[in-house]
Amino acid sequence: MAPNSVAVTMEKPDNFSLLEINGSDPSSFPDKRKSISPKQFSWFILLKAHRLVSSLSWLIASVKKRVAFSNKTINEEEDPKSRGKQMYRFIKACLVISIVALSIEIVAHYKKWNLDLINRPSWEVRGLVEWSYMAWLSFRSDYIAPLVITLSKFCTVLFLIQSLDRLVLCLGCFWIKYKGIQPKIKDDDLDLEDASNFPMVLIQIPMCNEREVYEQSIGAASQLDWPKDRILIQVLDDSDDPNLQLLIKEEVSVWAEKGVNIIYRHRLIRTGYKAGNLKSAMTCDYVKDYEFVTIFDADFQPNPDFLKKTIPHFKGNPELGLVQARWSFVNKDENLLTRLQNINLCFHFEVEQQVNGVFLNFFGFNGTAGVWRIKALEESGGWLERTTVEDMDIAVRAHLNGWKFIYLNDVEVTCELPESYEAYKKQQHRWHSGPMQLFRLCLPSIIKSKISVGKKANLIFLFFLLRKLILPFYSFTLFCIILPLTMFIPEAELPLWIICYVPIFISFLNILPSPKSFPFLIPYLLFENTMSITKFNAMISGLFQLGSAYEWVVTKKTGRSSESDLLAFAEKEEKLHRRNSESGLELLSKLKEQEMNLVEQEPAKKSIGGLRPKNKKKGNMVFKKELGLAFLLLTAAARSFLSAHGLHFYFLLFQGLSFLVVGLDLIGEQIN
Repeated sequence: MAPNSVAVTMEKPDNFSLLEINGSDPSSFPDKRKSISPKQFSWFILLKAHRLVSSLSWLIASVKKRVAFSNKTINEEEDPKSRGKQMYRFIKACLVISIVALSIEIVAHYKKWNLDLINRPSWEVRGLVEWSYMAWLSFRSDYIAPLVITLSKFCTVLFLIQSLDRLVLCLGCFWIKYKGIQPKIKDDDLDLEDASNFPMVLIQIPMCNEREVYEQSIGAASQLDWPKDRILIQVLDDSDDPNLQLLIKEEVSVWAEKGVNIIYRHRLIRTGYKAGNLKSAMTCDYVKDYEFVTIFDADFQPNPDFLKKTIPHFKGNPELGLVQARWSFVNKDENLLTRLQNINLCFHFEVEQQVNGVFLNFFGFNGTAGVWRIKALEESGGWLERTTVEDMDIAVRAHLNGWKFIYLNDVEVTCELPESYEAYKKQQHRWHSGPMQLFRLCLPSIIKSKISVGKKANLIFLFFLLRKLILPFYSFTLFCIILPLTMFIPEAELPLWIICYVPIFISFLNILPSPKSFPFLIPYLLFENTMSITKFNAMISGLFQLGSAYEWVVTKKTGRSSESDLLAFAEKEEKLHRRNSESGLELLSKLKEQEMNLVEQEPAKKSIGGLRPKNKKKGNMVFKKELGLAFLLLTAAARSFLSAHGLHFYFLLFQGLSFLVVGLDLIGEQIN
């Protein structure tokens, strides 16, 4: 047989086409074309290789520069090296194995080895490398492939169960829309002419170092349309900055002078985070005079009619313990990160909360923008400091005590979304580690409770296991570990419907509550898989009570809420001028005090009024676990390219690039 020959044709100076031909069959040359010389072909290969090496060197240089810069800007308490070491080591091990396997596969590809080597007699195998490759194929098919196939089938079953749950939730939401089902007030509305008919309502605003948003939340709560003698606002400040404490006290005194019944409260012993703050506030003697308590986080701004839309649902419904309102976001279009967050939260409120509220009278309390019957809180044990999800904790305990919940999808309270990936990642870590802590603590109580078997099954299998444990487990394991490994283990290759068709369909269902986000369908799918590493790590931390499960980091705010409303901005400016004229000496002394502190280089001194010190801008961070997965997926994409897998290659390529973008902190805004 004649040796293989390669014919190269050149239609344009920079456009080459390669044609590989086995043998010298004249029929393979329908047209007479000029063959390129071996020297020209060598120059062409060298040019392409040079471009590839240049691209890789630029990428590596960028990563090194980002790592070097991030090491100078990351605080010791935020250093990612102190957390998730086991997970990072596992990812590095998978990456090393995949790189070694890719190197072997590249050699095998160009030497045209294949699976037939397994069936060849040993005397036909020439060379140590070829023999090693044959041994690897035999070991892979006998030991590794069965294990990976079993794990992939298990994760596929979990994936299908969770997809079915999403589909059922969407069908329930469609049914609610079709039938026009909404919570209705049983008795007549409140008598607006007689203020004595209004129940006593306690408003609580817990905050901790919320310099950017404290004015907005206090101002919005102070303007609630409710009789002044039937409402009390508690500003529960856990800030550790004395200057910020003075500013919040001053803001409270401004509204108190206007006749608002508002008080400032600061704990000397600040334990238990938000739960400890709320628990301490409920011990005040005057709380016994109030029937309901409403909680607003520091960045939440309720409309003046919030109480008149929520409190009436308690009338004639003594079993009702909670009325939850929906969140809306003032910065949902700020950047790509906030747009993707908005998709998730719109599905959570529009579908999950609404369906569970209508059909089960139970859902997880969102921690804010809700009204509790104080009797329900007290009978359920009050606020506990045992987890980082005190809102879910009290909701589960109230449900076990027989209290019912109502969700109002048409009552919205504005707030803001995290605009940096660092802040969003820490928030998601707390939101996914806390439920696993709570599950371990509440499981005996759920089993022993007197609620129906169906409600017990819903709590254990749907509320906790399926939506809090199984979802991050299969998402990370199936799409971030098994899928890239199957590129090196063809026996366990995943079908296209698992990789492409079903995930796109589920992402389509998730985007339905926010139809304006349809252009972000593919970025949303990729980003959700990217976040699976954070959610999986948090789930493991909470389930096994690791150290990072008890971390509580206040989500960074930007205070964009007031900037989006020109009217509110004008009112703020008017208030600022009035405050300067009434208490100019006091503000001047505070400014001088802060300037002295800045000279002494004390940390974290930000703006007072319109002045802002010159802080050093915080640079982008580097997230090593995300970068490790990025290179793992890109390595698998290179192996998939050798095998011409098509959609597998494109999915791995774009998913790897998604991890790379997130790992280099190139998504969202970097907030100081």
